[in-house]
Amino acid sequence: MATNIDRKFRLRLSAQNWLFVVLLVALAGLASYAAREYKKEWDVSLNARNTLSQPTVDMLSQLTGQVMVTSYATGQEDLRKVVRDFLAPYQRIKPDLVLSFIDPREQPKLAQSAGVQVNGEMVVEFGKRSENISTLTEQAFANLLMRLARGSDRNVMSLDGHGERVIDGGANHDLGQFGRQLENKGFATGPLNLSLAQAVPENVKILIIAGPKVDLLPPEVKKIKDWIDKGGSLLWLIDQEPLRGLQPIADIFGLVLNPGTVVDPSAQLINAAPTMAVATGYGQHPIAKNFTLNTIMPFARSIAVDDSRDWRDTPLIEVAPRGWLEMSPIGDSVTFDKGRDTPGPITVGLALERTLNDKPQRVVIIGTGHFLANQYVGLVGNMDLGINIANWLAGDDNLITVQPRATLDSSLNLSRTSMMVIIYGFLVLLPLGFLATGATIWWRRRRKA
Repeated sequence: MATNIDRKFRLRLSAQNWLFVVLLVALAGLASYAAREYKKEWDVSLNARNTLSQPTVDMLSQLTGQVMVTSYATGQEDLRKVVRDFLAPYQRIKPDLVLSFIDPREQPKLAQSAGVQVNGEMVVEFGKRSENISTLTEQAFANLLMRLARGSDRNVMSLDGHGERVIDGGANHDLGQFGRQLENKGFATGPLNLSLAQAVPENVKILIIAGPKVDLLPPEVKKIKDWIDKGGSLLWLIDQEPLRGLQPIADIFGLVLNPGTVVDPSAQLINAAPTMAVATGYGQHPIAKNFTLNTIMPFARSIAVDDSRDWRDTPLIEVAPRGWLEMSPIGDSVTFDKGRDTPGPITVGLALERTLNDKPQRVVIIGTGHFLANQYVGLVGNMDLGINIANWLAGDDNLITVQPRATLDSSLNLSRTSMMVIIYGFLVLLPLGFLATGATIWWRRRRKA
């Protein structure tokens, strides 16, 4: 009787063990299938360095057409893997971004004709344009795609010869950093001296007027007026100074320039002077769509237009909701004088638009040139707003986006020995240890049975 009980118990225990093995194999198979069919990633790095920023995602989704990427990398699998891993997030957003490899040692003439100088350098083609890149960062690659997406260069010229802020200058008051960023985005920049040029060139997409220090001659003003009358786009940065002969240009837009300097007490929260007005509110306009960054408007003045004009104007930038427009000279301390000063918020930026000869004409007027000057353009979102303004003026509305941010952390580089220890430790030794432990427990139970 006892023998029959022992035999039944062993059979039951054996059946349970085999059932456990079958279920374990089935579970492993299901897990393998799920891992192959469904992919989920978590980016736990600082500043999400391995995840594309939303502006880059938006730009990729707006690129219509195939992007061809050719990496001139030798047969080293490690190098090619770096390139594949870098482009993988882009391919998930844009599946028609196609990557191919060419070994420059096997095809040196092809690499030479492509202008390749570095092992792993990529040639990116979109439409009928191509460009080389060897820096594998989101900002560099996104800028490259933006340049290719423009289709052709956009010429941006700044008025020169009257002490203006120079678009390629390195002084604190110049616009050199802004100009270099425009070039990174596919614009061609340069100065324009209208005392030498017969007219504003027809291929100029945007003309910048940034704080002349001496009066323009009437023939120069007429050349600007003629260019605007033909539909040219203008970015006018007006400082706390006279218009220097540009009143006829202001009359075209019905521009009203109120005296006074914006004072913003909230600037003290960022340890800044009260003349550094903080812009937190933007108008309902494509330039500021989804724009949530603060900007700093130093020494700003109020900007308004006459509503009777044929231009459609939109308040673009408002500052100092708890501040005011100070009519007295700015000293060490300023206070609001009721009846004299104008309470905030103050509009310091306008976007104007009209239809001329069935084409849109666009103008942006900002009541300070300091916000794009080298000294201040790196503050908070100043550069981003400036690039958005340039994109809108150039008609590239689909490229208006906040620029990708630089990552903050650094990569974890492991030696080959460390990688082998991790691979064999987790993929071989640890599973074998679990199997050995399970087998030992099973053997002991069987002996007791």
